[in-house]
Amino acid sequence: MKNNNEEQKQEFLFEGINYKILLIGIAVIALGFILMSGGGSDDPNVFNEEVFNFRRIRLAPTTVLIGFGITIYSIFKKSK
Repeated sequence: MKNNNEEQKQEFLFEGINYKILLIGIAVIALGFILMSGGGSDDPNVFNEEVFNFRRIRLAPTTVLIGFGITIYSIFKKSK
C-alpha cells in the first residue's frame, strides 16, 4: 500500500520561466557590480578622477536597479 506522500509529485513554488527570469536578473545585478568596481589609486596620496566617470556614477547603478526590477518581476509573474 502506497503512502499519499509517495504518490505526490514534488511541486516547486515557481514555474521554470520564473527561475530563468530570476537568474537573468541576478546576472544583470552582478554585471552592474562588476561595472562599479575599480578606479582606485595605488598611491594613497594621489587622488584618481577615474572614480567619477560615467560608468561608475550612472551606468553601473542603473544596471543594478534594472536587475532588481527584473528579479521583482520574476517573483510577481503569475503562472498559468
